[in-house]
Amino acid sequence: MNYQGTLSKMQTEFGNPIQYYLVFENSFLNLNQLLGKPMEIEFQGYQCLNCGKAKKIFRQGFCYDCFMSSPAVGDWIMKPELSTAHLDIEDRDLAYEKRVQLQPHVVYLALSSEVKVGVTRKTQVPTRWIDQGAVQAIPIVEVPNRYLAGITEVALKNHFADKTNWQKMLKNEFVEMDLIAERNKVFDWLPTEVKDYFPKEEKIIQLDFPVLQYPKKVTSLNLDKTPNFSGTLTGIKGQYLLFEDGTVFNVRTYEGYVVKMSL
Repeated sequence: MNYQGTLSKMQTEFGNPIQYYLVFENSFLNLNQLLGKPMEIEFQGYQCLNCGKAKKIFRQGFCYDCFMSSPAVGDWIMKPELSTAHLDIEDRDLAYEKRVQLQPHVVYLALSSEVKVGVTRKTQVPTRWIDQGAVQAIPIVEVPNRYLAGITEVALKNHFADKTNWQKMLKNEFVEMDLIAERNKVFDWLPTEVKDYFPKEEKIIQLDFPVLQYPKKVTSLNLDKTPNFSGTLTGIKGQYLLFEDGTVFNVRTYEGYVVKMSL
């Protein structure tokens, strides 16, 4: 059976295990049902997720022109501390920025390859943790806007990593840590304007990924260099498909790529 469409990040449903879906324009795939089965991925072309035109993808599923102009990929997305909507200062589109920035955000600790600190909109819990391949996560503080979350993350980067080692994450290599104990250390490190939002207790969230077998070594599939790939699906973690031969495919990296998938 063949499916064709433009790749976008896999949709997920929290459960034991997490359910993964690849959604195309006119169809979708429940990827959990394909574990242990062969599949072929064939690169067909490009379609910008923003303008819809068949233009080469520059970054994050956007063509160059859209990436340089769309408010959805402003610098404050990757660096929340640069958010300015709370000051009525526009970056690219103030109405959009107010809608996204001026809503509750959660600063958290997550265990994927090591303990890392991160920021997400409250509506993206636990999706953000799933996308990062975290096996555990715990909220630190919920604040009313993205700027406050950003300056909190900056303060805590002095004490925790802020990046995931994707190779270790995909091999399920991590050091067991007590996230509650780690969270209990942070109060004195929080910015003054955030301390009033710090709750005394939070619960750890456990995440269970659908993986039959973790790879010993990982090799990343590059669709530009290898436009046709076949393999047996053995797991899904983060936004990666894991294959029997150790090949891993980061779906999010190839957002905006049009592919044909043969099952």
